[in-house]
Amino acid sequence: MSEKLYLYPVWLRLWHGINAILFLALIATGISMQYSSPDAPLIRFDLAVKWHNIAGVILSLNYLIFVLGNLTTGNGKYYKIVLKGYVQKVLKQMDYYLRGTFKGEHTPFPVTKKRKFNPLQKLTYVGALYMLMPVIILTGLALLFPEFIIDKVFNFSGIYLTALLHGVVGFLLSLFLVVHVYFSTMGSTPTSNFKGMMSGWHEPH
Repeated sequence: MSEKLYLYPVWLRLWHGINAILFLALIATGISMQYSSPDAPLIRFDLAVKWHNIAGVILSLNYLIFVLGNLTTGNGKYYKIVLKGYVQKVLKQMDYYLRGTFKGEHTPFPVTKKRKFNPLQKLTYVGALYMLMPVIILTGLALLFPEFIIDKVFNFSGIYLTALLHGVVGFLLSLFLVVHVYFSTMGSTPTSNFKGMMSGWHEPH
């Protein structure tokens, strides 16, 4: 077995754990506000609104830790994408996930000190953390302060469009969370990646 790699510093593990807890709270309160029956709510509506707002504000502040951490430490390099040949690398990784892993093949892009993510992981992480997260934070803050939202956009209510975008992006991030947890089980053992996020040490295949 290859040597263990220290890839998850303390600040990153703390951010990751806090982010996961807050996101679960946001999903539960968001679903309760949107879909629960007034007669039988998952969480009482006023409490769901209160805790959704509190978790959203804390998530926004926690996101700043992630961005600043990536800017001031070496962790940011793992999210840089070199476009040349990248599509082919993504397709190769997809083929491994769809076929190779079930045949016992080795991953085409093993984790190293210089490469923490495979090409498909990097693409989804950049999309989720650098594109979708800013959108859901900005739309969430806008809904907290609706006086700053444009009244009408192409004859549609600005608040309605903001809430719709917030909900759609929330669904996409929830889907990302489910997929993220599933692929986290594809380490050297089903629990090795989870243990790595607790200890900081990644255990290669």
